[in-house]
Amino acid sequence: MQSVAVIDYGMGNLHSVAKALEHVGAGRVQITSDAQVIREADRVVFPGVGAIRDCMAEIRRLGFDSLVREVSQDRPFLGICVGMQALLERSEENGGVDCIGLFPGQVRFFGKDLVEDGEALKVPHMGWNEVEQSLDHPLWHNIPDRARFYFVHSYYIEAGQPAQVAGRGHYGKDFAAALAEGSRFAVQFHPEKSHTHGLQLLQNFAGWDGRW
Repeated sequence: MQSVAVIDYGMGNLHSVAKALEHVGAGRVQITSDAQVIREADRVVFPGVGAIRDCMAEIRRLGFDSLVREVSQDRPFLGICVGMQALLERSEENGGVDCIGLFPGQVRFFGKDLVEDGEALKVPHMGWNEVEQSLDHPLWHNIPDRARFYFVHSYYIEAGQPAQVAGRGHYGKDFAAALAEGSRFAVQFHPEKSHTHGLQLLQNFAGWDGRW
């Protein structure tokens, strides 16, 4: 049976992610902060919620920045929400925070005066929104284009390499909802909270060989 390591650095909705992975038959799912267990896993999931400065402080304290660079190179790797943002070069949250830098690009604040068609939009962006698929990727298998997923975020990703944007969202402005490069895939939304389509994405991840 394949193993899936859900990285625990104290900042994530870990149990709901793990239960969703178990629900789709992903294999033996472990929530762990043990670097050796993570290295030995067949697949790795990197969730995250909360302030990026606190997240990056814990990631660096535990040495998980270098560990994430290592394990995401040679096996299926999925970043979720702040776990996705941490993979970028830098976030402007908390006055500016350097991140892991696996994907070029920046994490930007939606702003206090976000407007769409003359209507003020609330920040954080919270709720269901469409994702336009911009790459033909195995993780989109059996998920229709413009399917709706569940988002909770005040900061959005401005991708540095458009060819890595696997899915796009829009909330007052366009943003990268999914990024893909090699065996790495990352999403701004919460698949574990996104019902049928989110579970399908996790099932796709469980069956993905890391190539496309």
